[in-house]
Amino acid sequence: MFATLFNNDKRGQVGIGTLIVFIAMVLVAAIAAGVLINTAGLLQTQAEATGEEAQQQVSDRIQVQSATGNVTGTGTSSTVDTFNLTLTKSPGADDIQLDDVSYQIVTDQAVETGTLSGNATIIGQITAATDDNVITDRADRYEVQFNLSVSSVSGDKNILDSGLTGGDSVQVTLTTAPGASTVTELRVPDSLVSRQAVSL
Repeated sequence: MFATLFNNDKRGQVGIGTLIVFIAMVLVAAIAAGVLINTAGLLQTQAEATGEEAQQQVSDRIQVQSATGNVTGTGTSSTVDTFNLTLTKSPGADDIQLDDVSYQIVTDQAVETGTLSGNATIIGQITAATDDNVITDRADRYEVQFNLSVSSVSGDKNILDSGLTGGDSVQVTLTTAPGASTVTELRVPDSLVSRQAVSL
C-alpha cells in the first residue's frame, strides 16, 4: 500500500537549475506579451486615425443650395461673366474652412482650378463671408462668386474670360481639405436676351 508513496524511480526536479529555467520562461513570455501589446496599440491607433479620415472624406462635404449667373452684353452677344453659388455643409459634416476649399471649373473649352479666397482678383471669391470663413452650422449660408472675367492666378489671361453663352454647361467641383468632393452641373438657359440674371 505504501509502495507507491516512496517510489524512487519517479522524482521531481528541484534546485537552482530548475528555478533559472522557470524564470527564463517567464521573462520570455513577458517580453513577447509586451511586444504584442505595443503592436496591438499601434495598430489600433492607426486604425482609428484611418477611420476618422475615411469618415471625413465621406461626410465633410459642401452642399450647393442655389446657383445664379450675372448676364452682361445685349442681344445675341449676351454672356454670363460671373456666377454665384450659395453653400452650406452637408448633414453630419464637421466645420468646413472655406479658405481651404479648392475648386475646378470645367467647360467644353477650358479647365480652371484654384482655391477659394476673399481676394477679389481670384476667380473663386468668397463674397458673403465672416472673419473666419468657417461653416459651423447647417443654417449658415455662404456665397461664393466665380468671376470668369478676371485674370488667372498666374497673371495670364483667363482662359474662361469669354464668358458662358446661352446653352453652355459648366461643371464645378468643390473639394474640402479632408478630400470630400461635391460636383455640381450648371447649365446656362438657351436665351439670355433681355435678361440681367439667370438661375443656373
